[in-house]
Amino acid sequence: MISIEHAPELDTLPISTDAIRRLLTQVIAEQSEQSVKALTIVFGTHTLVRSLNVQYLDHDYNTDVLAFNLSDAPDELEGEVYVDVETARERHGEFDTSVDAEIARYAVHGVLHLLGHTDKTEEGQAAMRQLEDQYVQGFTNTADTPPA
Repeated sequence: MISIEHAPELDTLPISTDAIRRLLTQVIAEQSEQSVKALTIVFGTHTLVRSLNVQYLDHDYNTDVLAFNLSDAPDELEGEVYVDVETARERHGEFDTSVDAEIARYAVHGVLHLLGHTDKTEEGQAAMRQLEDQYVQGFTNTADTPPA
């Protein structure tokens, strides 16, 4: 089960819950054989994501996405992904993409981390970027688009 939440500071959810749920379901199905026990995607602000970054990782700076693996079982996906919507709004132009696509990229990136992908090396970064590009390329932020 994938649940979608947003920080109270955001007036509205910045992205279609149906669209992001379909996208992440596809990523999980194609990148893992794990079943989803519980996955929560939280769309937040600099304040929320930075506070979590400080509290849990001892990093006192903004970041685009944080992923927390909460699973005790290797065959089950259980975790939380926190997406900084403000970062997406600020940086999407650098990458010549829409805010929605940048938000989707961050969510995909976080889920890929929960599935065991790492970006600690240049090779890992390139592999994750390729997967992000693959999934975000076809992303449309509409609730009425039928699932692929």
